[in-house]
Amino acid sequence: MSEILRKLSEQGVSIWLDDISRERLRTGNLQSLIRDRQVVGVTSNPTIFASALSKGDAYDTQLHDLKIRGVDVEEAVRSITTYDIRWAADVLRPVYDATGTVDGRVSIEVDPRLARETEKTVAEARALWWLVDRPNLFIKIPATAEGLPAITRAISEGISVNVTLIFSLERYRAVMNAWLSGLEQAKAKGLDLSGIESVASFFVSRLDGEIDKRLDKIGTPEALALKGKAALANARLAFAAFEEVVDSPRWQALALAGARPQRPLWASTGTKNPDYPDTLYVDGLVTSGTVNTMPEKTLEATADHGRITGDTVRPSYEEAWNTMAALKEIGIDYDDVVRFLEEDGVDKFEASWTELLATVAAELKKA
Repeated sequence: MSEILRKLSEQGVSIWLDDISRERLRTGNLQSLIRDRQVVGVTSNPTIFASALSKGDAYDTQLHDLKIRGVDVEEAVRSITTYDIRWAADVLRPVYDATGTVDGRVSIEVDPRLARETEKTVAEARALWWLVDRPNLFIKIPATAEGLPAITRAISEGISVNVTLIFSLERYRAVMNAWLSGLEQAKAKGLDLSGIESVASFFVSRLDGEIDKRLDKIGTPEALALKGKAALANARLAFAAFEEVVDSPRWQALALAGARPQRPLWASTGTKNPDYPDTLYVDGLVTSGTVNTMPEKTLEATADHGRITGDTVRPSYEEAWNTMAALKEIGIDYDDVVRFLEEDGVDKFEASWTELLATVAAELKKA
C-alpha cells in the first residue's frame, strides 16, 4: 500500500479514480485499487467509456446480444454504461457502508447534449437513477445556467448529484444555492436528508491551460511569472466559498435536519503542461472534507512521489487572492476565461458523447 496515498487519505481527502472499464472490473483491478491505492470512489464520462469499448473483448458478448435484439445505438450505450456503473457500485458497496454512505460512490453522466435543457436533464437524471438502482450512485449534471434548476429538482426528489463542469467562483456559489434549495424542498416533502449526497466538481487544470495561453500572449516577465498559479488559486478560493456556506444559518438548519455537506471535488487534476509537476493539483489541494478524482496516471504518480505536507488550501487564501488580483492587473479577464471554459467544456462533452455513440455503432456492426 502506498504510504503517500495513505497520508493523503488521513488528511481527509477522498481519493476517487477518474476511470472505469469492464476490463478493470472483471479482472479485479478496481478491487485492487481500493485495497492498495486508497480508492474510495469512481467517476466516469463518455470519453472514458469510448476508450474502454475500443480495447479488448470485455464488451463482445453484450454487444452481440444487443445486435441480435436490434437495439438502437442510444439504448445500447445506456445498457452498456449502466451495466458497468452497477458493477462498480457493487464493488464499492463495502466502502459505502464502511464510510457511513459518504464514499463508495460511482458517477454516471446525463447525456451532455441536454446541458442547455432543464426538463430533459431532469428526466434523464430520473431515468438513470432508476436504471442503475444503487444507493451509492451519483448522477452527473452540468453546472450550466439551465443545469442549476435541474440540480435543485433532482436533489429535491432524493437523487444524489455530482455537479460537474464548474469553473468560476460565481457559478460555484450558484451551484451551492441550487443544492441548498433542493435540500430545503426535500425537507418540506419529508424526505430523509441523510440519504441525499452531493459533490461539486470544480475543474482545475483547464483554467491554467487557458490562462497560461493568455499570459504567453502578453509575454512580459510579470505575466510569465504567473503561469501555473491560477488554477490552484481559483480552487482554493472555491473552498473558501464553501466554508462560508457551511458556516451559514441556512446550512446549519439543514444540517440539524440530517443533511450532509456538498463536498468540493477537484476534477481535471491531471497536469496538461509537462513543465509542471505531475502531482501539482493533488499536492496543492490537500484539505479535509474534499474529494480528488484522479486519472490512473496521476494516481500512480501521487503514490510514487506525491508531497503530502499537510493542509495546502486553508493557509493559502491570502496568496490565492493576491494571485487573482495580479492576474486581473496584468490584463487577464477572469469572467471571459471561465465563460469560454464552460462553453468549451459543454462542446467537448457533447463531442465525447458523439464519439461514444460512434464507437458503439461501430462495435455493433462488428459484433
